[in-house]
Amino acid sequence: MEIPVVADVLKLNDEIAQLNRQRLHDAGVFSLDLMGAPGAGKTALIEATIKAIDARVGVVVGDLATQRDADRIARCTDQVVQINTGKGCHLDANQVRQAIGRLNIDQLDILFIENVGNLICPVGFDLGQDVKVGLFSIAEGDDKAAKHPYIVQASDVLLLNKLDLAPHVSFNLESFQADVSRLSAAVPLITLSVTAGQGVDQWIDWLERRLDR
Repeated sequence: MEIPVVADVLKLNDEIAQLNRQRLHDAGVFSLDLMGAPGAGKTALIEATIKAIDARVGVVVGDLATQRDADRIARCTDQVVQINTGKGCHLDANQVRQAIGRLNIDQLDILFIENVGNLICPVGFDLGQDVKVGLFSIAEGDDKAAKHPYIVQASDVLLLNKLDLAPHVSFNLESFQADVSRLSAAVPLITLSVTAGQGVDQWIDWLERRLDR
């Protein structure tokens, strides 16, 4: 009896996600679901992107508790909404729909949805985004792509952050790249260090190419 219940929940989420997608498309907004582990650098990436790109950016921030990330992002844009999920390990389409209603989306070009820090739960839920972005960091270890294949396979682009830590941690980049290629041969992989500014221009180039479409 549990299977139909789960199916109904996912069906309802997908229906709301499609409403989100249509609303954002009608407003001319390109949207990204940013997924990654706690501490991988999701918020720092959004901050750097807002500063580097010539576009109007809004952000929906998902966290279990606090509004610290939203407070950080508010220094870069006033178009930001915090969602606290409590014990929930991911955002869902209805939460995003409510957040969109609190933004002036007609004044946006890009919407970042910063999902809850988690490499598993966010992957299976459509939020109405145009693309999914998977973010790993060198500090997590070179086995994370192999251990979390679904985020690799679901992402339109993968980012490997904290490249500046490479001299200080045990991380085999070739092994990581091989795992990514095995799981999803077509997905682009961009290595960068957000805090050092290294590789950020490659990320901005990718984003601008998608915007041009």
